Amino acid sequence: MARKKGGADKLVVQNAAKTLLANIRFASVDNPIRTLVITSSVPNEGKTTVAVNLAQAIATSGKRVLLVECDMRRRSVADMIGAHAKAGLYAVLSDQVRWENAVVATGQQNMDFLDAEPHIPNPADIISSKRFARLVQILEDAYDYVIFDTPPVGTFVDAAILSTMVDGTALVVRDNFTKRDEVVHAFEQLKKAEANILGVILNGCETETSEYYYAYYTKDGKRVKKGHSGGHSAGAGDAAPDADFAVDAPMPAQRGRGRHGIN
Repeated sequence: MARKKGGADKLVVQNAAKTLLANIRFASVDNPIRTLVITSSVPNEGKTTVAVNLAQAIATSGKRVLLVECDMRRRSVADMIGAHAKAGLYAVLSDQVRWENAVVATGQQNMDFLDAEPHIPNPADIISSKRFARLVQILEDAYDYVIFDTPPVGTFVDAAILSTMVDGTALVVRDNFTKRDEVVHAFEQLKKAEANILGVILNGCETETSEYYYAYYTKDGKRVKKGHSGGHSAGAGDAAPDADFAVDAPMPAQRGRGRHGIN
């Protein structure tokens, strides 16, 4: 559903992204979450919008973040953020270029991007390779945070495989769109992979704040309503444009294995 953009709505989305970042940080204080898979149950739930907004929230907090395109069958991050590279994951993994030369800067300070080339054969085999696992470790050492945007886990196995190499996995669920059994199936797939499931991100949810006003508090604690006539702002441009999202409390950390899962 297309919606008008508005300044207040933009603040709401930014606030939600900052809340999501705070919950990720609280998820494991002793073992900070620095590498993260963002996935969904089915297509069109807005996982890429969430990944981009989270990366931007990290960058604005002063931390260096790398956003990695791992949805090799349906690439959308590059167009969404307006950052295009001459080389991507396949070139890096096949030793055609160094990873530093494949990474490009974005319009957001502290935020870089690693794309994937179109028509990469057998994405799941590539992600499950030792070369890819080593790359994940290298990127983690180079950045404060690394976010991987992956295909829906209910459709392809890529996210489940990658979840064994990262610190945490978050499942995006689009409000009033995804069926319960689809969410359960996706959750079970991640559990079978022994993913550290941090929680669920509810995307596109209706909130009083974003629909009617942006509320803030004065110094004496009174809430002031600032009216505006627009609806929700559009998302960053993926197939699910509703960018307002709420964050469930993180699930307890499910460690019990090595940090990266692949030797």
